Amino acid sequence: MMETDVLRTGGKALVAQLKIHGTERIFCVPGESFLDVLDALHDEPTIDLVVSKHEGGAANMAEADGKLTGKPGICFVTRGPGATHASIGVHIAAQDSTPMVLFIGQIETGHKGREAFQEVDYVAMFGSIAKWVVEIDDPARIPEIVSRAFFIATSGRPGPVVIALPENVLSAMTNVADARRYISVRSAISQEDLAAIENKLSKAERPLVIIGGSGWSASASQDLADFVDGWNLPVACVFRRQDAFDNRDSHYVGHMSLGMNPALAQSVRDADLILAIGTRLGDIATDGYTLLTPPRLKQDLIHIYPSADEIGRVFQPDIGVAATPAEAAACLATLRPSSPVAWQGWTSKARTAHQKFVASSEIPPPAIGVDMSKVISYLDSALPENAILTNGAGNYSIWLHRFYRYRQTKTQLAPTCGAMGYGLPAGIAAKARHPDRTVVVFAGDGCFLMYPQELATASEFGINIIVVIVNNGMYGTIRMHQEKRFPGRVSGTNIGGPDFVGLAKSFGASGERVTSAEDFPAAFERALLAGTPAVIELMTDRRQLTPTLRVDSIDQG
Repeated sequence: MMETDVLRTGGKALVAQLKIHGTERIFCVPGESFLDVLDALHDEPTIDLVVSKHEGGAANMAEADGKLTGKPGICFVTRGPGATHASIGVHIAAQDSTPMVLFIGQIETGHKGREAFQEVDYVAMFGSIAKWVVEIDDPARIPEIVSRAFFIATSGRPGPVVIALPENVLSAMTNVADARRYISVRSAISQEDLAAIENKLSKAERPLVIIGGSGWSASASQDLADFVDGWNLPVACVFRRQDAFDNRDSHYVGHMSLGMNPALAQSVRDADLILAIGTRLGDIATDGYTLLTPPRLKQDLIHIYPSADEIGRVFQPDIGVAATPAEAAACLATLRPSSPVAWQGWTSKARTAHQKFVASSEIPPPAIGVDMSKVISYLDSALPENAILTNGAGNYSIWLHRFYRYRQTKTQLAPTCGAMGYGLPAGIAAKARHPDRTVVVFAGDGCFLMYPQELATASEFGINIIVVIVNNGMYGTIRMHQEKRFPGRVSGTNIGGPDFVGLAKSFGASGERVTSAEDFPAAFERALLAGTPAVIELMTDRRQLTPTLRVDSIDQG
């Protein structure tokens, strides 16, 4: 790396690289291990610094920001406890294929190997969940390594990179030159691949398009819509990727998720051709690898995925192509059938089954408390098309995934790895990125209590999200499994929650408790006009575990 006449600290060199690579926002919890970076950020007004209250929250915010922008979400945490707290965000980014770079302050290089204060071997700790883990031992290599980190995080299958920053490296002086802005490597579908795909489609009788993964944009979604419209293909989205395709489209046939529509599951079994774009076809989408059984399917499989390493790893494809969803959709949109397709009834039947499944009128109301299907139906009709909805993990999310129709890309933020607590920090990141858009956070009472302190972050930075807490006084998902295996033997699944309305107000947010679905629309309108972050607590029937699963033996207290 060439030298310049400018002498600066490693911290200043690092911040300069972040600016060059397009970083606009950093999420952090401060630590003495990277004070030189914080000092450099003091003189860099173009980079917004959001200080969260917990490293797990900061990492989740960075991951959500990466989902929304397609650029690496940036997070800084301190060594030891800070890094271990932030590891959940790295795991989410890995399983959700989200570009992210986690910077960790590290002990001085001369202290390594002595079990110094808060010492951790980060290569060993993060090696199995990050795309790359590295420790910078020379300030002159900062531009090189940061450039490589952005390149790795965004190329092929996107994912997280972890960089450890020893204190003495950040404080040391260097005259190293800046790197150029990174570029991502993209692959393309060849004409031979397109011809093979067209040939497979022309011979199919019951094709099914399954989409998922990261990298979907508005243009990619539109290209896919043009392709499936031309061929009248049914389209299903995998777990928590519903926003990749307009759910109102007549070709959309459902969500391959936990609690999947049995009719959709049967369509997967009955299909004679699977065209999978952007998705790994994981265990949730395949119902524990039972709908599609590896390695060789009874269906023909066309698998298009950003990384060649994934193709053939679990399922043997008939055609395998390494390409991003955007590249794939753009190429597929150029194909048109040469004769009328043979599956008109196949597609319409799947669509009809989906519409019946998501009709809230088909769901019996709970005995007491808020009817969640009515709440989601109201939001489905009232929210603008570009509203962003976030959630973490829990049975409460089943109502959201089933009854809300996602219309645009980048409007669903939810962890495919099932991490609790994600919704609130993700909502903060979303509203910070898009302050003009409505952002609604969904959380169960247990999910919310993972990072409730981030309400303070929202209030401090004027990030006016709306948080809907679905309160049933228990860990509903675990209780559901517990009732199935050990009926009537409740152990460890009740939650003694706080006064959520009082808690919200203590953080500077507005708070309101709702006990019936009929009262929700007015409460939501008040939240929109609050001028602060807002919390709406929904009191629900603890016996109603899912829209259709009820345990009448559960104590109502």
